[in-house]
Amino acid sequence: MPKYEALSREVTVLISEAKKNAHRSQFAFNDDDVIRRTNVAKDTATVWRPTFTRDIDKIMHCPYYNRYTDKTQVFSLYKNDDITRRSLHVQLVSRIARMIGSALGLNLDLIEAIALGHDIGHPAFAHTGEKYLNDLYHGHTGKFFLHNVHSVRVLDGMFPYNISLQTLDGILTHNGELELEEYHPQRICSFEEFDNILENCYQDKLYANRLVPSTLEGCVVRISDIIAYLGKDRQDAQRAKLADENDFINEDIGSINAEIINNLVVNIIENSYGKPYIKLDTKHFKALKKSKKDNYAMIYNNAAALSRLDTTVKPMMTNIYEQLLDDIKNQNKNSPIYTHHINQINSIHYKRELPYEMTEPNQLVVDYIASMTDDYLIELHHYLFPESDLTVEYKGYFDEQ
Repeated sequence: MPKYEALSREVTVLISEAKKNAHRSQFAFNDDDVIRRTNVAKDTATVWRPTFTRDIDKIMHCPYYNRYTDKTQVFSLYKNDDITRRSLHVQLVSRIARMIGSALGLNLDLIEAIALGHDIGHPAFAHTGEKYLNDLYHGHTGKFFLHNVHSVRVLDGMFPYNISLQTLDGILTHNGELELEEYHPQRICSFEEFDNILENCYQDKLYANRLVPSTLEGCVVRISDIIAYLGKDRQDAQRAKLADENDFINEDIGSINAEIINNLVVNIIENSYGKPYIKLDTKHFKALKKSKKDNYAMIYNNAAALSRLDTTVKPMMTNIYEQLLDDIKNQNKNSPIYTHHINQINSIHYKRELPYEMTEPNQLVVDYIASMTDDYLIELHHYLFPESDLTVEYKGYFDEQ
C-alpha cells in the first residue's frame, strides 16, 4: 500500500499565513539584484514582464528548445510514446521545483528559467551519448564535454541572449547526479568570476562536481532534477520491460513515482522552510541515495541496452565527428555543418565579438552534434555514409520483448 507523508501542522500554518499575506522569504532572490552581461533597455523589467520572465521567454524561443522533444531521457531506440523524452523531464523538473519554491516563498520565475534551460545543451542518446561526445572532444582537444556546461554555452555563447548570471549559474550547477543532504548557496557576484568557473569545467572534469548553485532557487532545481527522474525512470523501465515494480522497494521514501515525489518534496519543505539552505533529513537523504543506487544497478548500467548503443551510435557519432571536422578544415561549404548549422546560427542576428564560423573547429563540431536529436543523428550518418553497414534497430510498439 503506497504511503504518502504530509507536512506538519506547524509548517502548514506558517505557509498558509505567508501565502495569505503575500509574504516572500527573506532568502528569495530579489529581481532588482539581477546581473546581466550587458545592461540594455530591452532587458529591463516591466510590471507585466518581470526580470526572469525574460530569461524564460528567451530559453523557450531558442531553436534548440524544440529539440528536447526527440532527445532520449534514459531509454534510447524505443518507439513508445509513453517513455519519457527530455522535453517531459524538463517540464517535470520545473513543476516540482516550482511546487517547492512556492511553499518556501522563493522566486518562481528564476526557478522556472533554470529548470527549462538546464538540459538544453544535452546531446542525443542521454548520458551515453554525452560520454561518446566527451571522449571525442577530449581526444581531440584535451577539454571535457559536460551537458550542463554546454547548456550555458548554448544560451550564452552560441545564442548570446544576455541571459542573467543567476539563471546561467543555476543551469551550470544543476548536476542532478550529485546529491547533497544540505544545499548551501555559494554566492558569485560577477560574470568574470562565472567565466573563470566555466573555463575550469572544460579543463577539469571533476571541478564541476564541486559546484553548488549561488541561489536557493538554483538549489531547489538541483534537488528537483533528482526527484523528477528517480521514480519516472522506474516507470519507464517497466514500460520498456527492463524491470518490474517489485524490483524497487524502499520503505522510507516509497517505491513508485507518486510516492517518491510526494515524500521527498514534503521532507524538503518541512526541513527547509524559513532556512537559508535546502535540506533533506538524514533518513530521507539515505533513502534517496539508495534509490539512486538501485536505479543505476537495474536501469542505467543495463549491459544489453548499453551494448546496443556501443555497437551502433558510438561508431556513427565518431564517423560524423571526423567527417564534419574535415569538412571545416577543407572549407566544404556544402557540408551539413555549414548548411544545417553554421548558416542557421548566423541567420539569427545577435551582436558577436567574432563571427560564429571563426569558432575553433572542434567546438563547432561539438556544437552541431550536441544540438542533434536522436533521429537526426542517425539520419545524418546515413546521409554522409550511404554505403555504411551501421544500422539502428528500434524496439517497436508491438515487439513482445
